[in-house]
Amino acid sequence: MKNYPVPLKYIKGVGEKRELLLKKLGITSLYELVHFYPRTYLDFSSLTDIVSIVPDTVCAFSAVVGYDPIEHKIRKGMTLYKTIATDGIAGVHITIFNSKYLADSLKQGQEYIFYGKVTAQNGSLEMANPIVEAAESDCGMRPVYPLTAGLTSKILSKIMANALTVYFEQNIPAPVPDSVRTRYNLAHEQFALRTVHSPKNAGDLAVAKRSLIFEELLTLQTGMRRLKSHSRGKASLKIQDDFSGEFISSLPFTLTKAQERVISECIRDMQSDRPMNRLVQGDVGSGKTVVAAALIFTAAKNGMQSALMAPTEILARQHYETLTKLTEGSEIGIELLTGSVTAKNKREIKERLKSGASQLVVGTHALLTDDTEFQRLGLIVTDEQHRFGVNQRGTLSSKGSNPHTLVMSATPIPRTLSLIIYGDLDISIIDELPKGRQKISTYAVDTSYRKRIYAFIKKHLDTGLQAYIVCPAVEESENGVASAVQYAEELSKKEFADYKVGLLHGKMKGKDKEAVMSDFASGEIQLLVSTTVIEVGVDVPNAAVMVIENAESFGLSQLHQLRGRVGRGIAKSYCVLISDNMSEGVKSRLDIMCRTNDGFAIADKDLELRGPGDFFGERQHGLPELKIASLTENMDIVRETAEASEAILKDDPMLKKEENLGLRLAVRRLFYDKNKHISLN
Repeated sequence: MKNYPVPLKYIKGVGEKRELLLKKLGITSLYELVHFYPRTYLDFSSLTDIVSIVPDTVCAFSAVVGYDPIEHKIRKGMTLYKTIATDGIAGVHITIFNSKYLADSLKQGQEYIFYGKVTAQNGSLEMANPIVEAAESDCGMRPVYPLTAGLTSKILSKIMANALTVYFEQNIPAPVPDSVRTRYNLAHEQFALRTVHSPKNAGDLAVAKRSLIFEELLTLQTGMRRLKSHSRGKASLKIQDDFSGEFISSLPFTLTKAQERVISECIRDMQSDRPMNRLVQGDVGSGKTVVAAALIFTAAKNGMQSALMAPTEILARQHYETLTKLTEGSEIGIELLTGSVTAKNKREIKERLKSGASQLVVGTHALLTDDTEFQRLGLIVTDEQHRFGVNQRGTLSSKGSNPHTLVMSATPIPRTLSLIIYGDLDISIIDELPKGRQKISTYAVDTSYRKRIYAFIKKHLDTGLQAYIVCPAVEESENGVASAVQYAEELSKKEFADYKVGLLHGKMKGKDKEAVMSDFASGEIQLLVSTTVIEVGVDVPNAAVMVIENAESFGLSQLHQLRGRVGRGIAKSYCVLISDNMSEGVKSRLDIMCRTNDGFAIADKDLELRGPGDFFGERQHGLPELKIASLTENMDIVRETAEASEAILKDDPMLKKEENLGLRLAVRRLFYDKNKHISLN
């Protein structure tokens, strides 16, 4: 097998200048180039009869130019050229803006292929600024790539054809083994890659895309499964005695059956020969911190130290205070290590951790510094793990010898996707809320209710409670959505001039955000106007009202996360969703929010309703970036590749067999981050 790196500048059509342009698109290697997929296609492969054209659709049709385009000067700098194209039965009026070259190329009586959006105006069909090809052209489907200045899709297509030739000359083994390709009726890699960059028709493209999506998801699932086994050597510290029962009996409240079940699952892991690597997923308020406390207590009684890492300083402080109360009287030494701790106190805390005098440290990224050392680190707990990079979690783990790992998350993920999103973890779900936890009453209204909502908020503030108002935008925007900055200013001067109004958004400096949340948590701020930065945040039991402006702007799961900021205390809590967009889709989503508080049911419905929408946000919870597959659109292939991956690894766990060599290389490529976040050998 020849397998040598080919610098991009040596690919025909690239050169040094275009190599720099490709780098701007994130393309630095031949492999990345041939896997840089078109974002869409111009479809010339299927021509439509003019009489069959549906207005407001994009199509291609073949027609004869009725007369040479006539020039119309509209104003300085704007010239139109008009003609008509007919197929002998019907016609389309053609308008060309400011392109004399294109207008001059169209000759009366000559036949061309026209491509573009057709509209209906006063009973006539019109097409503005069409793409025009000679009638005899074999255009097929023309790829449209994400671009940067200096590169066009036409240039990239020519480069891609040359790059594919060089790529296949290297004889790199295909990622999908032949037996799997046959079983799932997939196209060969060479056909799939050539076709996705230059499809002849929609049928061929569908076959190619399915094969490439299968390849990418098989690589992802195999990598996640290998990561799970790869990350687990022999546990250096395992639990000898289970003290969780002693901890539970010391609590002034009763745990739910779900909490007890999850604690048992974790203890069983910690007593085995392999370190625990478990996700505890529970809805907002389900009691995940108590589960963590039971494990920390048991670890301490077995002579181990624990570390809990939270994404923000205020959340770390909250965990510190909660765990201090939960372990009161146990003689467990607890430390709080964050960026704001003084240098002297940091040194003293680190000395106690290194000597083993303290059994638990709660902190932020400050835990990751080189001089933070432990005597016997046995358990790591991370809160909302997708907020940390893989390398950060790895850094903390490296401070122990294969320590047990517990990940807590309140972010609802559809059950069908949990195994992929958290594929390197075993999963426990707390599917029961503690007794006394109140349902948050949720209402969807339009803006005509705003004055009544303000009065409702004031009624609660006057009794000493607090409230949130969430806006989708930070500053004033053109699309008319509520702006947090402007809204907070108006409320503090008008309707809520007699109350303390705070402002929180993602563009603020970290210290300023912490200060605002601290003031809100302490009760100094009564009404907090915020963006979604509070989605995963501090616990404020005194907050009883959540108002969400332009609720149609948010996905169901995000609305549920925002709603979870209230209902954490003894006061009856409310969530009001404001939207003037009452289309069928929006109404359906908001009705679901009003009907249920079950985060997992909402997540499943969100996936169903939004389909190919960006369910996971810009990046999919720390997973390697996918180039062509979608975890929401391709669930059928997700299931197929899960089955195939399991069978491959059962037969060949280390992917050593020759038929699996291509898959092994693909896994290494996908999971090797340029910053060495993940590396599978």
